[in-house]
Amino acid sequence: MLKKIIFTLSLISCSMVTLADQITLNDDAPKTHVVVKGDTLWDISALFLEQPWLWPKLWRLNPEINNPHLIYPGDVLKLVFDENGEPMLVVEPVKPSYKWSPKIRQEKKKDSAITLLPLEVIAPFVRYDHLFTEDELEELPHIIGSDEGYRMTTKDFKVYVNKDLEVAQSYAIYDKGEEIFDPETDDSLGFYVNLVGTGQVIKRGDIGNDVPSTLNVGSVKREIHAGDYVVPVNDGQLLPAIFSMKAANESLRGSIVKAASNGREFAKLDVVMINRGIDHEVTVGDVMAIKRTSPAVVDTGDGPVYSIESSRWNKITGSDYKMPEEQLGELMVFKVYQKASMALILHTEKPARINDLITAPE
Repeated sequence: MLKKIIFTLSLISCSMVTLADQITLNDDAPKTHVVVKGDTLWDISALFLEQPWLWPKLWRLNPEINNPHLIYPGDVLKLVFDENGEPMLVVEPVKPSYKWSPKIRQEKKKDSAITLLPLEVIAPFVRYDHLFTEDELEELPHIIGSDEGYRMTTKDFKVYVNKDLEVAQSYAIYDKGEEIFDPETDDSLGFYVNLVGTGQVIKRGDIGNDVPSTLNVGSVKREIHAGDYVVPVNDGQLLPAIFSMKAANESLRGSIVKAASNGREFAKLDVVMINRGIDHEVTVGDVMAIKRTSPAVVDTGDGPVYSIESSRWNKITGSDYKMPEEQLGELMVFKVYQKASMALILHTEKPARINDLITAPE
């Protein structure tokens, strides 16, 4: 059995060991792994580590794979140990072949390299998806009408906004969307606004003299109505090449409250919202476990029975067991609001659902 390996960070003459410096190899960690299309560094690290978010420690001493863009499908990764017995992954050198035969020359394309996480999955949510409180929505400028004179418009049109907007600035257009409530407290977490279109300002207004700004609508996802909100879009926004993953705070406990897909079940690479945010010290890169309490059981005179199948009398007179919470996956936070956060599901053993628990990873 492979034991815990403790990494020690020496600073001048001091030595300090923290929980964050400890990694545990899986008992069944393979000695080698062939990279396949669709792999991410998270997937690969999960094969070797019980805590995949500590993946940098596994790749730490190998200059060939410090940059995830240098790993490609077909590469063979080998688990080795250094002179101190500390594990690391290296790319196994390709053995030269001296067999002469015709073959097609293959070159590794830059866009075929694997990454830590597929950023293209969450990019639209980082750029456009928003959660606003009622007070925040009241402060946002909104559309008052269009050049067509209709209350609803779909394409090839201009809209007018009740605020002085900067010429050439791009804006996202939202309707009010669904109000999200915390299942634990029934408090409003805000409105999950829906993107209905985007546009660019072509004429600055003078709202002090009741002259609105003019927005040329460039793309439309659904009908745009008077009253829809406009929010600046930062066209130069850059996503991090690597999210600095870390285990969430040990005291964290919450639940999944919404899926971006609006589906009933969701799995790896689905985007979900949790009812924990800045107020709960959640930060971008936090890794959390997804858990679910096993079905309740009540002990009756005829033996144990699932509570959902038991009679009201048995529920009153029988004794309930405290059923365990079983982990079914992990997620990573990539966008944080005051009371909620958006997260990407990294792994699931079974489909996750609304109201599943989220805690610090084990």
